[in-house]
Amino acid sequence: MSTPKFNPKQPDRRNFIGSLASGAAALGFAGIAPVLQLQAHEMPVLPLSSDDPDTWFNQIKGKHKVVFDAPHPHEIFPFAWPKVFLLSNESTGTKSTDCSVLVVLRHSAIPYAFDDKLWAKYKFGEFFKADDPLTKAPSVRNPFWKPKVGDFKIPGIGNVEIGINELQANGVMFCVCSTAISVNCAVMADKMNLKADDLKNEWMTGLLPGVQVVPSGVWAVGRAQEHGCSYVFAG
Repeated sequence: MSTPKFNPKQPDRRNFIGSLASGAAALGFAGIAPVLQLQAHEMPVLPLSSDDPDTWFNQIKGKHKVVFDAPHPHEIFPFAWPKVFLLSNESTGTKSTDCSVLVVLRHSAIPYAFDDKLWAKYKFGEFFKADDPLTKAPSVRNPFWKPKVGDFKIPGIGNVEIGINELQANGVMFCVCSTAISVNCAVMADKMNLKADDLKNEWMTGLLPGVQVVPSGVWAVGRAQEHGCSYVFAG
Protein backbone atom coordinates (compact mmCIF):
# COMPACT_ATOMS: atom_id res chain seq x y z
CA MET A 1 0.00 0.00 0.00
CA SER A 2 1.44 3.36 -0.98
CA THR A 3 1.93 6.12 1.60
CA PRO A 4 -0.56 9.00 1.20
CA LYS A 5 1.07 12.19 -0.09
CA PHE A 6 0.87 15.46 1.79
CA ASN A 7 -1.55 17.65 -0.11
CA PRO A 8 -1.83 21.21 1.23
CA LYS A 9 -5.27 21.64 -0.34
CA GLN A 10 -6.92 18.39 0.64
CA PRO A 11 -10.34 18.76 2.37
CA ASP A 12 -9.37 16.46 5.24
CA ARG A 13 -7.08 19.11 6.65
CA ARG A 14 -9.79 21.75 6.54
CA ASN A 15 -12.04 19.40 8.48
CA PHE A 16 -9.23 18.81 10.98
CA ILE A 17 -8.60 22.51 11.56
CA GLY A 18 -12.33 23.11 11.76
CA SER A 19 -12.54 20.49 14.48
CA LEU A 20 -9.72 22.23 16.35
CA ALA A 21 -11.64 25.49 16.17
CA SER A 22 -14.78 23.86 17.57
CA GLY A 23 -12.73 22.28 20.32
CA ALA A 24 -11.03 25.55 21.18
CA ALA A 25 -14.39 27.28 21.52
CA ALA A 26 -15.77 24.46 23.65
CA LEU A 27 -12.78 24.64 26.00
CA GLY A 28 -13.13 28.37 26.39
CA PHE A 29 -10.27 29.50 24.13
CA ALA A 30 -12.55 31.87 22.26
CA GLY A 31 -9.75 34.07 21.00
CA ILE A 32 -8.13 31.41 18.84
CA ALA A 33 -11.30 29.75 17.55
CA PRO A 34 -12.10 32.39 14.87
CA VAL A 35 -8.50 32.25 13.66
CA LEU A 36 -8.66 28.49 13.27
CA GLN A 37 -11.93 28.77 11.41
CA LEU A 38 -10.30 31.30 9.08
CA GLN A 39 -7.44 28.91 8.51
CA ALA A 40 -9.83 26.04 7.76
CA HIS A 41 -11.42 27.95 4.89
CA GLU A 42 -8.77 30.35 3.62
CA MET A 43 -5.30 29.31 4.78
CA PRO A 44 -3.89 26.25 2.97
CA VAL A 45 -0.78 24.67 4.43
CA LEU A 46 2.44 25.78 2.83
CA PRO A 47 3.85 23.13 0.49
CA LEU A 48 6.97 21.25 1.48
CA SER A 49 10.01 20.68 -0.67
CA SER A 50 8.80 17.12 -1.23
CA ASP A 51 5.40 15.62 -1.97
CA ASP A 52 6.01 13.32 0.99
CA PRO A 53 6.91 15.28 4.17
CA ASP A 54 8.27 12.12 5.79
CA THR A 55 11.18 12.11 3.35
CA TRP A 56 12.96 14.87 5.27
CA PHE A 57 13.11 12.68 8.38
CA ASN A 58 15.10 10.03 6.55
CA GLN A 59 18.19 12.11 7.33
CA ILE A 60 17.90 11.02 10.97
CA LYS A 61 20.56 8.40 11.57
CA GLY A 62 23.52 7.56 13.75
CA LYS A 63 24.09 6.21 17.22
CA HIS A 64 22.43 8.97 19.25
CA LYS A 65 19.29 10.77 18.08
CA VAL A 66 17.32 13.52 19.81
CA VAL A 67 14.53 16.00 19.06
CA PHE A 68 14.36 19.33 20.92
CA ASP A 69 10.79 20.61 21.15
CA ALA A 70 10.77 24.44 21.10
CA PRO A 71 7.22 25.81 21.53
CA HIS A 72 8.41 29.13 23.02
CA PRO A 73 11.51 31.37 22.73
CA HIS A 74 12.85 30.23 26.16
CA GLU A 75 15.89 32.52 26.04
CA ILE A 76 18.88 30.70 24.48
CA PHE A 77 17.84 27.15 25.37
CA PRO A 78 16.41 25.95 22.02
CA PHE A 79 19.89 26.55 20.60
CA ALA A 80 22.15 25.96 23.59
CA TRP A 81 20.87 22.46 24.38
CA PRO A 82 21.57 21.05 20.89
CA LYS A 83 25.15 22.32 21.21
CA VAL A 84 25.48 20.84 24.70
CA PHE A 85 24.17 17.51 23.39
CA LEU A 86 26.77 17.43 20.62
CA LEU A 87 29.65 18.53 22.89
CA SER A 88 28.68 15.99 25.55
CA ASN A 89 28.66 13.19 23.00
CA GLU A 90 32.03 14.32 21.65
CA SER A 91 33.46 14.20 25.18
CA THR A 92 32.09 10.69 25.71
CA GLY A 93 33.44 9.26 22.48
CA THR A 94 30.71 9.83 19.88
CA LYS A 95 31.47 12.24 17.05
CA SER A 96 28.82 14.76 16.05
CA THR A 97 28.67 13.08 12.64
CA ASP A 98 27.29 9.98 14.38
CA CYS A 99 24.51 11.96 16.08
CA SER A 100 21.23 13.31 14.76
CA VAL A 101 19.79 16.45 16.33
CA LEU A 102 16.46 17.95 15.30
CA VAL A 103 14.98 21.23 16.56
CA VAL A 104 11.24 21.78 16.07
CA LEU A 105 10.28 25.47 16.07
CA ARG A 106 6.57 25.71 16.79
CA HIS A 107 3.94 27.88 18.47
CA SER A 108 5.64 31.15 19.57
CA ALA A 109 9.17 30.00 18.66
CA ILE A 110 8.49 30.16 14.91
CA PRO A 111 10.08 33.62 14.37
CA TYR A 112 13.52 32.03 14.72
CA ALA A 113 12.89 30.44 11.32
CA PHE A 114 12.90 33.90 9.66
CA ASP A 115 15.47 36.55 8.75
CA ASP A 116 16.28 39.88 10.38
CA LYS A 117 14.21 41.98 7.97
CA LEU A 118 10.97 40.36 9.10
CA TRP A 119 11.92 40.73 12.76
CA ALA A 120 12.47 44.45 12.28
CA LYS A 121 9.47 45.14 10.04
CA TYR A 122 6.87 43.17 12.00
CA LYS A 123 8.36 43.59 15.49
CA PHE A 124 8.58 39.87 16.08
CA GLY A 125 10.25 40.48 19.44
CA GLU A 126 7.14 42.22 20.75
CA PHE A 127 4.62 40.00 19.00
CA PHE A 128 6.18 36.69 20.07
CA LYS A 129 7.65 37.96 23.36
CA ALA A 130 11.19 37.14 22.29
CA ASP A 131 13.90 39.26 23.89
CA ASP A 132 17.34 39.89 22.43
CA PRO A 133 19.83 38.03 24.67
CA LEU A 134 22.23 40.99 24.43
CA THR A 135 19.91 43.97 24.97
CA LYS A 136 17.28 42.16 27.10
CA ALA A 137 14.66 44.12 25.14
CA PRO A 138 12.17 42.78 22.57
CA SER A 139 14.38 41.74 19.69
CA VAL A 140 14.35 43.55 16.34
CA ARG A 141 16.58 40.89 14.76
CA ASN A 142 16.93 37.15 14.75
CA PRO A 143 19.66 36.88 17.39
CA PHE A 144 20.43 33.29 16.48
CA TRP A 145 21.04 33.78 12.77
CA LYS A 146 24.71 34.44 11.99
CA PRO A 147 25.56 35.86 15.44
CA LYS A 148 28.84 37.68 15.93
CA VAL A 149 31.75 36.03 17.69
CA GLY A 150 31.32 36.79 21.36
CA ASP A 151 27.54 37.20 21.29
CA PHE A 152 27.15 34.05 23.36
CA LYS A 153 29.65 33.28 26.10
CA ILE A 154 29.64 30.81 28.96
CA PRO A 155 31.78 31.51 32.05
CA GLY A 156 34.77 29.21 32.09
CA ILE A 157 34.21 28.15 28.49
CA GLY A 158 34.14 31.34 26.45
CA ASN A 159 32.42 31.83 23.09
CA VAL A 160 29.93 29.15 22.12
CA GLU A 161 28.63 28.66 18.60
CA ILE A 162 24.86 28.37 18.98
CA GLY A 163 23.72 30.32 15.95
CA ILE A 164 21.30 28.45 13.72
CA ASN A 165 23.81 28.59 10.86
CA GLU A 166 26.57 27.31 13.15
CA LEU A 167 24.41 24.45 14.41
CA GLN A 168 23.38 23.59 10.85
CA ALA A 169 27.08 23.35 9.98
CA ASN A 170 27.29 20.67 12.69
CA GLY A 171 24.40 18.73 11.18
CA VAL A 172 21.56 20.04 13.36
CA MET A 173 18.21 19.94 11.52
CA PHE A 174 15.63 22.70 11.94
CA CYS A 175 11.96 22.65 11.00
CA VAL A 176 9.10 25.10 11.54
CA CYS A 177 5.37 24.59 12.04
CA SER A 178 3.20 25.54 9.06
CA THR A 179 0.05 25.63 11.18
CA ALA A 180 1.61 28.16 13.57
CA ILE A 181 2.74 30.27 10.62
CA SER A 182 -0.78 30.35 9.22
CA VAL A 183 -2.43 31.12 12.55
CA ASN A 184 0.01 33.90 13.49
CA CYS A 185 -0.15 35.46 10.04
CA ALA A 186 -3.94 35.55 10.37
CA VAL A 187 -3.77 37.16 13.81
CA MET A 188 -1.19 39.76 12.76
CA ALA A 189 -2.96 40.52 9.48
CA ASP A 190 -6.19 41.16 11.36
CA LYS A 191 -4.44 43.61 13.68
CA MET A 192 -2.70 45.42 10.82
CA ASN A 193 -5.63 45.38 8.39
CA LEU A 194 -3.68 43.27 5.90
CA LYS A 195 -4.50 40.18 3.85
CA ALA A 196 -3.35 37.05 5.64
CA ASP A 197 -2.23 35.27 2.48
CA ASP A 198 -0.14 38.30 1.40
CA LEU A 199 1.50 38.45 4.80
CA LYS A 200 2.23 34.73 4.77
CA ASN A 201 3.79 34.92 1.32
CA GLU A 202 6.06 37.72 2.53
CA TRP A 203 7.10 35.76 5.59
CA MET A 204 8.02 32.79 3.44
CA THR A 205 10.39 34.92 1.38
CA GLY A 206 12.32 35.43 4.61
CA LEU A 207 12.53 31.76 5.59
CA LEU A 208 16.09 30.92 6.59
CA PRO A 209 18.09 28.56 4.36
CA GLY A 210 17.87 24.93 5.37
CA VAL A 211 14.78 25.31 7.59
CA GLN A 212 12.11 22.81 6.59
CA VAL A 213 8.41 23.70 6.77
CA VAL A 214 6.35 20.83 8.23
CA PRO A 215 2.54 20.41 8.51
CA SER A 216 2.63 21.05 12.25
CA GLY A 217 5.17 21.12 15.02
CA VAL A 218 3.52 18.41 17.08
CA TRP A 219 3.40 16.23 13.95
CA ALA A 220 7.15 16.74 13.51
CA VAL A 221 7.89 15.91 17.16
CA GLY A 222 5.96 12.69 16.74
CA ARG A 223 7.65 11.78 13.47
CA ALA A 224 11.09 12.41 14.96
CA GLN A 225 10.36 10.02 17.80
CA GLU A 226 9.09 7.43 15.34
CA HIS A 227 12.51 7.72 13.66
CA GLY A 228 14.25 6.91 16.95
CA CYS A 229 14.79 10.36 18.49
CA SER A 230 14.59 10.83 22.23
CA TYR A 231 12.42 13.77 23.30
CA VAL A 232 13.79 16.83 25.10
CA PHE A 233 11.80 19.95 25.96
CA ALA A 234 13.86 22.95 24.82
CA GLY A 235 13.36 25.10 27.89
